Amino acid sequence: MKKKVLIALALIALSAIGYVAYLWFMPHRDIQATKADAEVTASTLVDEFLADAGAANAKYLDAEGESKVLIISGEVTKIDTDQLGQKVLLLKSNPSDKLGVSCTFTAETNNQVSGVKIGDQIKIKGVIRSGAEYDEDLDLIINAVVEKSSIAN
Repeated sequence: MKKKVLIALALIALSAIGYVAYLWFMPHRDIQATKADAEVTASTLVDEFLADAGAANAKYLDAEGESKVLIISGEVTKIDTDQLGQKVLLLKSNPSDKLGVSCTFTAETNNQVSGVKIGDQIKIKGVIRSGAEYDEDLDLIINAVVEKSSIAN
């Protein structure tokens, strides 16, 4: 009896380890090779999240909660580098807008930003990490965040 219980526990443990290994080594979604689900301007994306974040999440997330692949167009108003050395562009449809879309590039796509200048009109392909928020009481501005970005052709 004790031997059967140990064998059953060993099989359960092996199954769990196999499942974790499957999830760990599963290939990541290739955003650059994936066809875009929608194309929007930076101000449209920001306005949708400010108006109704729930509806915007429903529109830009699939059934499993993964972000759809988006192409966002706008004017580059800021170029920065994050602590991981990834380039970050802030896109706005109008430079006077308070909020914009912060697009973080990957190590593989960083080189695409080398020729980009502030004031350029560009299209960026990526996935949404979080929507824009504005707190009037604190005058707190949180831009929409798009990651795994690349310059869209």
